[in-house]
Amino acid sequence: MSRIPDERVAEVWERLVLEARDAGYSVNPDDAFARDLVRGLLENEARYGYRACPCRLASGVRERDVDLVCPCDYRDADLDEYGACYCALYVSPEISRGEKTATSIPDRRPVGGPTAGATEMEQVPVAGLAFPVWRCKVCGYLCARLQPPLVCPVCKAGKERFERFM
Repeated sequence: MSRIPDERVAEVWERLVLEARDAGYSVNPDDAFARDLVRGLLENEARYGYRACPCRLASGVRERDVDLVCPCDYRDADLDEYGACYCALYVSPEISRGEKTATSIPDRRPVGGPTAGATEMEQVPVAGLAFPVWRCKVCGYLCARLQPPLVCPVCKAGKERFERFM
């Protein structure tokens, strides 16, 4: 039995639906299913301190799981290719309207996490730029400054969701 009160789930669900709609996304029309996913997000937040995708195994180390914080880094690619994200919280407008159904989606996260086998991006200055360019991995927002913003002004993702773009 979950420790998360139904009232808290409803509060977060309502906010998530509004934020998704305002950002141009649709959420799963199966209310009970989607609320169970929100409950899982809240349970992971209580367990780890962040809302890791409830359909994936989080490590408990935010730096290793940042790509799994909802909305995860894989949401948009999954929506484009399959019409739903891996956990099916976010769905295409066609699925939301009942014109299509969500299907099984393979996990596109690399085995070992997003940095398995990757090397740190070289800090090569780009000619003519006074500051590095940072990209929000959630919404694509770009900004040129010494450090990424604490919160994305577009989607409200935290600083850890930014990557050095240029």
